[in-house]
Amino acid sequence: MVLKRLPLDLSVCKLADASRIDLGKEFYFIGKTDEELSLVCGTKDVPAGTTARDDGWKAFRIEGVLDFSLIGILSKISGVLADAGIGIFAVSTYNTDYVLVKAENFEKALAELEKAGYEIA
Repeated sequence: MVLKRLPLDLSVCKLADASRIDLGKEFYFIGKTDEELSLVCGTKDVPAGTTARDDGWKAFRIEGVLDFSLIGILSKISGVLADAGIGIFAVSTYNTDYVLVKAENFEKALAELEKAGYEIA
């Protein structure tokens, strides 16, 4: 399985509303529930008015389109990283999964995944 590093510095945020999100920017992931509105975006693109914010994330994605019948892909990746003492923040889209790791652990995370048999692109 191929994991592709993303060349972005990312932030995880909470917002009161979505009115200031500029969807024309390069990378956004928005999650809305009955309790909160969360946003993952490039640190340079964090909108004004966030109610909480955590900077310093890097990410990789699982390359290709993942069939919904595939089981355990994210579980295996998170297991490798958990065994190495590395926490993650994961987001899923229709096509694939993205795994965010704090920047100071990113290279170690990729090295551990490579040792576990993943190809890093």
